[in-house]
Amino acid sequence: MCDVDISQMEAQLLKESRMLVPPMENILYKGKAGRIGVVGGSLEYTGAPYFSAISALKVGCDLSHVFCPLNAAPVIKSYSPELIVHPILDAEDALELIKPWLPRLHILIIGPGLGREPGILKTVSSLIQFCRYLPGYGKPLVIDADGLFMVTENPEVIRNYPSGVILTPNAIEFSRLAKAVLDKQWDPTPNPNPEHVKSLAVALGTKTVVVHKGASDVISTGSDGDAVVKCTAGGSGRRCGGQGDILSGALGTFYCWAAAEAARDRHEGVSGIPPQVVAAYAACRLTRECNQRAVAKKGRSALATDMLEEIHTVFAALFEN
Repeated sequence: MCDVDISQMEAQLLKESRMLVPPMENILYKGKAGRIGVVGGSLEYTGAPYFSAISALKVGCDLSHVFCPLNAAPVIKSYSPELIVHPILDAEDALELIKPWLPRLHILIIGPGLGREPGILKTVSSLIQFCRYLPGYGKPLVIDADGLFMVTENPEVIRNYPSGVILTPNAIEFSRLAKAVLDKQWDPTPNPNPEHVKSLAVALGTKTVVVHKGASDVISTGSDGDAVVKCTAGGSGRRCGGQGDILSGALGTFYCWAAAEAARDRHEGVSGIPPQVVAAYAACRLTRECNQRAVAKKGRSALATDMLEEIHTVFAALFEN
């Protein structure tokens, strides 16, 4: 991709992103446009799973579930009546309680506000292993935040994951993952090296996508070929909490739509980039534009809640023209 003009490639990726968006038609039923599950939340971090789950809804999925510990559930429920909240993540039989919901969900987003309590991380690791071997259907994953910490501690939990997994590390998280997976000591940088991003994706498996968030977001797949793309448009110098959670939620919905396209045998678009990479680009572009518009209005006071208010306007401008 190094020989392709970035602006030209981004224009093509934006065009292909629009192809992922399902039409709003009266013949659709609830759930057809996506059912997303967010696995996360803790006593300290209740905002993160909310931002992820509500962003998935605002981008266009139909139903958004949050699987969280008991003590986080009342707070998350209080943020919005739109979310379906399951206070079971810290139960002794958490995995058994979650299993019946899995056939209803298209995508799992793992990590927002998850925390690092060993018992919870063990449950989530077991959940991923269960999803890996589900018969008859796959369960694509988006992994962010403390989900990435879990992967850093045990990369095998997602290596060669068969249904597809997208990781969304920031600079520090990427550096830790590189050390754990590749034994490479790459210093954190806001300007990701595309070759480094590609190397990590390849090491984790052909159906892995890595989204290195930074001054420009760099996206690579572990599959053969030179599928490394950048998202340079939008964004700002404002780095408030919650932005990554908004990205993960948006990505969950776009990934759901991309998986539906792949199931219809649209394996590659005109650019030759796989649908899951197009989905990652779409989510990055949307989030960066929401950030830019929120900061234009609020400056240093811009918060993740201000970015949520921009989702409809940005989505319409980018994907419905």
